[in-house]
Amino acid sequence: MTAMGKATQAIMTESDLGRTLLTIARSAIGAELGLRSSADASHAALAQPAATFVTLKLDDELRGCIGSLKPMRPLAVDVRENAIAAAFRDPRFPPLAVVEFEATSVEVSLLSADERVEVRDEEDLLAQLRPGVDGLVIEYGHHRATFLPQVWETLAEPREFIAALKHKAGLGAGFWAEDIRIARYAVEKFKEAQAQQRPAQAA
Repeated sequence: MTAMGKATQAIMTESDLGRTLLTIARSAIGAELGLRSSADASHAALAQPAATFVTLKLDDELRGCIGSLKPMRPLAVDVRENAIAAAFRDPRFPPLAVVEFEATSVEVSLLSADERVEVRDEEDLLAQLRPGVDGLVIEYGHHRATFLPQVWETLAEPREFIAALKHKAGLGAGFWAEDIRIARYAVEKFKEAQAQQRPAQAA
């Protein structure tokens, strides 16, 4: 395992890291809305480079999801910026409104380093997939898309999962090419309790 891999593994075993990351994400969104932020979060791992996704849900429906696939900036910065982007810059949704904030739940996914999946064809890929475990990245030319492992919760069948991922990348469901690139990664997922169980933040 590389030094970065060991560092990522060490980060992911910290029991209080999830609470810290969720605090950072919610506080960042609240600050953008002009609400009082929570107390500053601190953790030894926050300065280490890491890749994260921040997912927002409202009434159990997706309300925004933005993230990073490569560890290019410190963990605290990555979570903060992805939280703001998920709330206000996901092109699929309008910017999050103040009236939605308290009812919106936050989830932070901490990504492991990705690894190339060597495949002969799509059937070989389907045979190698680990449903419920693998986050997947597909790349072909300028086409690129990823699904977090959480997507297996709604697309549990591997062939359906791959077809939907190709569609997201702008490729046809039946598309395949020898130079298509597939990579996978795992995540450590941290999720808030239900929104109504959280104390409200004062304006």
